[in-house]
Amino acid sequence: MDRIQDPWGARTPYGAGESWPSRADEYTVDTPERWVPTASLLHSNGDGIDIGVRGGRMVGVRGRVADRVNHGRLDPKDVYGWQANLSRDRLTRPLLHNREVSWDEAMGAVVERAKELAATPGGWGRFGFYTTGQLFAEEYYTLGVIGKAGLGTPHMDGNTRLCTATSAAALKASFGTDGQPGSYTDVDHCDAIALWGHNAAETQAVLWMRMLDRRRGPNPPAMLAVDPRPTPVAREADVHLPVRPGTNLALVNGLIRLVLRNGWADDDYVAGHTLGLEELERVVDAYPLDVVCSICGLEAADVERAAELLGTSDRLLSTVLQGFYQSHQATASAVAVNNLHLLRGMIGRPGAGVLQMNGQPTAQNTRETGADGDLPGFRNWDNPEHIRELAGLWNVDTATIPHWAPPTHAMQIWRYAEQGSIKMLWISGTNPAVSLPELSRIRRILARPDLFVVAQDIFRTETTEFADVVLPAATWGEKTGTFTNADRTVHLSEKAVDPPGEARADLDIFLDFARRMDFRDRDGGPLITWTDPESAYRAWQRCSAGRPCDYTAITYDRLRAEGGIQWGGERLYTDGVFNTASDYCETYGHDLTTGAENTAESHRAKRPDGLAFLLAAPFEPPPEEYPLRLVTGRTIYQFHTRTKTGRVGQLDAAAPAVWVEVNPADAKACGIADGERVRVESDRGAIEAPVRLADIRPGTVFVPFHYADQAANELTKTTWDPVSKQPRFKLAAVRLSRIGH
Repeated sequence: MDRIQDPWGARTPYGAGESWPSRADEYTVDTPERWVPTASLLHSNGDGIDIGVRGGRMVGVRGRVADRVNHGRLDPKDVYGWQANLSRDRLTRPLLHNREVSWDEAMGAVVERAKELAATPGGWGRFGFYTTGQLFAEEYYTLGVIGKAGLGTPHMDGNTRLCTATSAAALKASFGTDGQPGSYTDVDHCDAIALWGHNAAETQAVLWMRMLDRRRGPNPPAMLAVDPRPTPVAREADVHLPVRPGTNLALVNGLIRLVLRNGWADDDYVAGHTLGLEELERVVDAYPLDVVCSICGLEAADVERAAELLGTSDRLLSTVLQGFYQSHQATASAVAVNNLHLLRGMIGRPGAGVLQMNGQPTAQNTRETGADGDLPGFRNWDNPEHIRELAGLWNVDTATIPHWAPPTHAMQIWRYAEQGSIKMLWISGTNPAVSLPELSRIRRILARPDLFVVAQDIFRTETTEFADVVLPAATWGEKTGTFTNADRTVHLSEKAVDPPGEARADLDIFLDFARRMDFRDRDGGPLITWTDPESAYRAWQRCSAGRPCDYTAITYDRLRAEGGIQWGGERLYTDGVFNTASDYCETYGHDLTTGAENTAESHRAKRPDGLAFLLAAPFEPPPEEYPLRLVTGRTIYQFHTRTKTGRVGQLDAAAPAVWVEVNPADAKACGIADGERVRVESDRGAIEAPVRLADIRPGTVFVPFHYADQAANELTKTTWDPVSKQPRFKLAAVRLSRIGH
């Protein structure tokens, strides 16, 4: 098996309504003595995986054939990525000001600083937590309780703000709460698939294998790809719309107009299950075909073909990802895809669904447990009854739980650190010195002498070099916990081997901090009473009870016996009743253009009571116009900032260094030939890299963001979507020049 030259493996075709055939993928370097169940860590697909162990060491992986997600398949990062655990440069002892110390000394320094800050007026405002999308639900929930009920700070978020905050925002806006309506099994039943800014072939390769297998079987689904690049998805699609970056909303508004004008909407479904049709019709009426083609730079015939595919299918599946989430008017554009499904009644039945995808393996858990700034259990920070529920659950005063304003999103956390109001920033499992926009600014913030930085990771990274304290963490395969993928499938990841040296599970680190801080409930008892993964999970189950992401029936015993289990069932909203009731919803909504919060009173006045919202916004031209616009993205062989994948021989060799993808016409205008090194420059910084000529949309430059030495985020801008607060990584104006000219 060579997942480098053949990343998607052999096809196993199947037809509509049939079960996806199994395919047993396996890669080992020695014969395992035992196999330990887990799931994928290096993407959000949630592939069921077994870790092979021999002599107390990992020696390989295999796909779990019975798993509902992957039916035994593995993607390249699944196959090879586990070898990063064995790297000899793992962090094994804590560091204090760059010298190795004991855990007592390191945690003593953290707690001493935390107690100093907590004792100052408004001490809660001095703490910021910036976490990852790769921990377990038990760890996120514990961190959330520490922050929200122990310290009482609203300044908690994760790097999921960079990749899938718009997913959550769009789902809340349309359906009342977070939670994907669809299921991966919708691929088995659909007759059309639309991928909106989603290069599934490289970001969720096993899901792509499923799509390819349907496409090679009888009655294959039609496929639409919306992407300015000639990705593998675009090359496979029946209709490819190479949309001008920053114009997604104009495109979807125009497609909705065509669906309505051609009579393809399901009028009965719309009348019985939605609110807002009249305003939606008014907004999209401003986007006739010629206007859309002019704004988006598309051919009219292609847009009409796309509308027909969307409007005449019997079972439409849509997936959405970074091409929409990290671009202009992100939430409004993702909501527009939801609108399309609601208008066509394509929700809650086999083959008809939406997957507002995630980028990281446990991004869903950050949102469910409240570690990303939301309240746990998809509760509404602006609903007093939800605050009382949490206060009762945690046995703290309602005033302790921050709810006087919206939770602080990541970009604002970094701004507070820049201004000096946040004095302690705890960064766990992420590398913002490479992944955040405008990196020169981020380095300046991390280097502030008045900012106490705690970095919790498995390797030294560009970020740990700025940290006052570095805490060595255990990782996947070295600890136990649950994680939930993009279609709500929960897996239990069992500990297979011991972590190296003195590295500790993130849960144990958080519990140790809570114990040393001596957080108490209002009766004087310990705020956090759990001591290990399973007891932490039971606490999370109690918190989730009665909420949309109810875990109470999904026990460790069931997960061990059955494998992956979806919360909420295979699909949500099968009865056409949505989570929009004012007393139950996660949000009262926002203005999609300005981001202004709606009030509880205005929400109740609409009397949603289980009806989905059709929400529309007009297109606004994006900032930083041409001549050249940078879009950042991913390659199938690397994950995020290469902290793990850059240490794996096969993956590093497959994509070892950054490149710049340019249209031949743009290269010619700049006097650049294929393979030459160029300088890409914005108002914020510059990088140098070799050029690859490709059929990318003219005026568009692509750079993968994984590479720290020539980081794409030297070029990107500190701006974000007004609703989801997700940075606009795909909107930077750049200049291109040959090196030496």
